[in-house]
Amino acid sequence: MTDRLLAQLAETRSANTRANVLEELRRLILSGGAPPGTQLPPGEIADAFDVSPIPVREALKTLVGEGLVVHRPGVGYRVSQLSTEELREIYFVRGTLEQAALARSVGLIDESSLETARARHIELLTAVKYNDGKAFHDISREFHRALTEPCAMPRLLNMFEATWNLTEPFQVMRSVTAETQQALNTDHADLLAAFGDRDTASVLDVAHRHHQRLESAVIETAALLDVRHD
Repeated sequence: MTDRLLAQLAETRSANTRANVLEELRRLILSGGAPPGTQLPPGEIADAFDVSPIPVREALKTLVGEGLVVHRPGVGYRVSQLSTEELREIYFVRGTLEQAALARSVGLIDESSLETARARHIELLTAVKYNDGKAFHDISREFHRALTEPCAMPRLLNMFEATWNLTEPFQVMRSVTAETQQALNTDHADLLAAFGDRDTASVLDVAHRHHQRLESAVIETAALLDVRHD
């Protein structure tokens, strides 16, 4: 782990040691601050938080259970790396879960949630205009949340969020081309139109097309990042 990452952890520590170690390690991984393959030495992390290694190891074990970290005896803890095929599988599962949430949301979503999604869509268009990959990546998730959360199925949403988290360290949407971003935004606009019409069949048709496009984006990004098995 680099000195820069350790400094980030040291700056964010709080009095609630165990919760804070877990929260900050998770935040660092999900934000792309600790890319796939990054070594996570418990002793150095403990020093950054000014705590014993025990809460650090507990936090790392929790992250192993979430799939964000891997542990190998004699090697230690590292941020999970995934092959292209593993990424494609996760996106397939994520798409299946999202389509289930969207199908239920169509009949339950209110105008406030729709307005939130529309606002996120405008922000996505702005991100593409100014070539802001980070904003596009972050706001994409907020857009999808605005349309899925009205389904009011917490277990389904938890599974959806968990599968999304598995791909976050790769920051896929930050690396795709502007052309792909524009195509994804077209899908977003079509989703909003279908939701506005309360047309479940159209919502699912667009969602299926969107996730096929995401799969292509995964392959595109994996090639750029040379994603490999750990």
